[in-house]
Order: sequence, then C-alpha cells, then structure tokens
Amino acid sequence: MHSNEMSLVTEIDRDGAPLGSSAVTPWWSFTKTLIAAATMRLVERRKVSVDSDLDGIGASPRALLQHRAGLPDYGWLPTYHEAVRRGDDPWPEDTMLAALPPSFAAGNFSYSNVGYLHLRRLIERATNAPFAMALQDLVLVPLGLSARVAYDRAAMAACVNPADLIYHPGWVYHGLVVGTATDAALALRRILASDFLAPSSRAAMQLARPVAVPTVGRPWSTTGYGLGLMMGTMAAGPQRIAVAGHSAGGPGSAGAVYHAASRTVAVFTADPSEAPAEHEVCKRLAQG
Repeated sequence: MHSNEMSLVTEIDRDGAPLGSSAVTPWWSFTKTLIAAATMRLVERRKVSVDSDLDGIGASPRALLQHRAGLPDYGWLPTYHEAVRRGDDPWPEDTMLAALPPSFAAGNFSYSNVGYLHLRRLIERATNAPFAMALQDLVLVPLGLSARVAYDRAAMAACVNPADLIYHPGWVYHGLVVGTATDAALALRRILASDFLAPSSRAAMQLARPVAVPTVGRPWSTTGYGLGLMMGTMAAGPQRIAVAGHSAGGPGSAGAVYHAASRTVAVFTADPSEAPAEHEVCKRLAQG
C-alpha cells in the first residue's frame, strides 16, 4: 500500500483479542457475508427455505447467495456509473430493475448485486421489518457490533475517507453496512468460528464451488464462492493459505476481510481497487 493511502487494519489472533483500527469505513460487499448469515439464521428459525424458489424470481436463496441465479447486475450499466460519479441520488429500485438486461440461464457463476437485493427483500418479508432493523436484530447486535446499515448521506458522515463522505449508500441496492475494521474482523470471526450459527449453517456457507474470475495482480491462486463468502487459496510466496471472507470495493475505498485457520484480518484502504487490501491481508495471514 502507498504511504498516502488510508490504511485501516485489524488483526485477530488465536486468543481472539482484536488489535486494530477504530476508524469507520463502508464495508461495501462484505455486507453480503452478513446478508448470508442473516439468511441462514432465518433458515434455522424455519422462516426461510434455502432451496425453495422465490416467487417472481425463479431462483432459490441458495442460488442467489452463490451468484448462480442467472441474474444481471446494475454494475453492467454505464448510466449507473455515470450517475454515481455525478453524485446523483439513487434511482428507485424498480427503475434500476427495469433498466437491466434480461436474465439468462441459471447455474453458472455470475456476480450479481441484484441477487442480494432480492435476498434483502426476502429478509424484510420474513422479519416484517426494514432491512436496517432486521440486520441489526439478526446479526449486528448478536455479534456484539456497533456497525450499522447506512441509509442516507448523513449516515456516511463518520467515515474516515473523504471520498466516502459524499457517497449515497442507496446506490448499494442490497444495503451497505458502515463500521470499523475491528467490527468487520470480529463479524467474520464470530460468523465462522463461534456458535452464532449452527454447525450445519456454517458448513453450508463454507461449501464453495470453484469459480473462474480474473486474478491478475491479485494474490489468489484458486478461487471459489460459498454462501456470501469468497473462498480459495491466496499465495504468499511459496506459501498457500486457505481463506474465507469477502473483498469489498466502492468508488472511493476498498477492503478485504478474511479468516484463515485461527487468524482473521480486515484491511480497508482509500484505493478503489481491492487488490492492495487483499495483498495486505495475505501478507498478514501468512505471518500467523
């Protein structure tokens, strides 16, 4: 990482005590891991069936969680990126959905924020509560976190990176959690290595299917995706480290939150590319 970049780092070793940053940052797509955990808690309560197709979607929550539902993504739309750069307010959800290209055959991996929008709506229906409240009750509070869902520009005011302060979190249609790097590391640690979820739920989340994605300039040697988890191996020189977690990127910052064996590391930087944060995570995990 360059010296002029924001660098927020938290490391949790075998003893479980976090050492790291208390500055606030958007968690971007690491929010997907929390959505997956919330979904599995609802499965455990028999309020959601992970393998039953959702009305109007034609895909199951499992397929949505794995990005295998054949859904397009609004990140494909040039007009979306132009609107974000201008600082526009987010489009209404129905307007965004109407602008998407058609869905395609399900089964193959295709990363889609839209799939997680449908999961957010599922969580809202199952809990009869707004997403921010539902995620707080299902995940954030039980995990002992101070992080919260951001719903307007004012909710970004605590972020340490100036570029994030002007961003409207409504552009992240599945929801955007804002919190510290320490909370991000604790969240992943407690989802994967505590009794927060039933053993069967943890196993389901970590049952990864291989995916072929670009890895040039990134530390990945093998790649896969579970339920809301990026998984595979990262390479630190000759060392190969099996990891589970999620990378996170937005217009003004990026991050990587990963767990390996008994060590968890979260890194967020002001570089909008995820690669520097992933490399820093890999380096620190290799030291464990």
